[in-house]
Amino acid sequence: MKKGQIITILVILLSIAAIVVINKISDNRRMASLYTEVTEGDFEVSVSTAGDLQAENSIDIVGPEIAQRGEVRAADLRIQDIVPEGTYVNKGDYVAQLDRSNFENTLKDILDRLDQLNTALNVKLLDTAVQLAGYRDDLVNQKVIVEQDSITLRNSKFEPPMTIREAEINYDQAKRTYGQKLKKYYLNVAYAKFQIEVQRKNIARFTRRKNDYAEILASFTITAPSQGMVIYKKDWRGQKRKTGSQISSFDRVVASIPDMRSMLSRIYISEIDIFKIKKGQKATLSVDAFPNKSYKGSVYKVSNIGDKLPNSDSKVFEVLIKLAETDADLRPSMTTSNKVILNTFTNVMS
Repeated sequence: MKKGQIITILVILLSIAAIVVINKISDNRRMASLYTEVTEGDFEVSVSTAGDLQAENSIDIVGPEIAQRGEVRAADLRIQDIVPEGTYVNKGDYVAQLDRSNFENTLKDILDRLDQLNTALNVKLLDTAVQLAGYRDDLVNQKVIVEQDSITLRNSKFEPPMTIREAEINYDQAKRTYGQKLKKYYLNVAYAKFQIEVQRKNIARFTRRKNDYAEILASFTITAPSQGMVIYKKDWRGQKRKTGSQISSFDRVVASIPDMRSMLSRIYISEIDIFKIKKGQKATLSVDAFPNKSYKGSVYKVSNIGDKLPNSDSKVFEVLIKLAETDADLRPSMTTSNKVILNTFTNVMS
């Protein structure tokens, strides 16, 4: 056998031996990982999941109420400016400003229309005064004619019958003319009153609209209803309302001021585990921002209706955990790590 072949065989045999040794070591390590030290004490059965903090109670900061304000048409409003989230405010401090442009343009149109109506009313009053003055002058003149014809008739009693009859006809005609002019005068007075009343009602209606719009515009500057920290409102899509966002007349909340004295951790439990979660079960949690702190709590509320989270096909149920203690460092929307304790076995080997 040649020397080269002998060397090749030796290399192959050494490689096989090395592989066998490595596999043996790996098997020993895998076997070692199957063993752990048994301890004696309490053993907990729990469900763990992440969540976020929110206040149990909060005061809403709302925009103006438009839907029930006189003749003002309901419309969506745009947030033009708002203080940064997390800003501490006192009662009455500035929080947000809504876009005034559409309502200011409408108010300008109302004021222009109001000026037109007032001008038309003044013209109508002047024309009516001139017209009725002419009718009254005609009545005075006609009354004089009636009196003159009455005197002529009295003086004609010694005249021929034809002259007396002519005087009677003139007197009757004068009285009829006076009655017709008097009736025409009263009709014109009534018609003028009706027209003026209609115009005054229009002026009153537009005046109310002007006052309503002015009052609403005054409330476009939103202030804090109480002292606290401003937290942005989330809409139905879960997006926070901020500068440029729209608020509707049916959901006027711009932001809120949470009551930090009572905090909840909101978590979502899968439909597989939700039947294990009951109100009152003990829980422990920590906040990612303060990993060295831990808090105690209990299950406060379990939703009866499941929902789908974004980018997930499985159903989850919302569960609220109420913290048993307060901490000034906690803030809404902080991420939490939660453990709901389902059962505890004491003095067992595990």
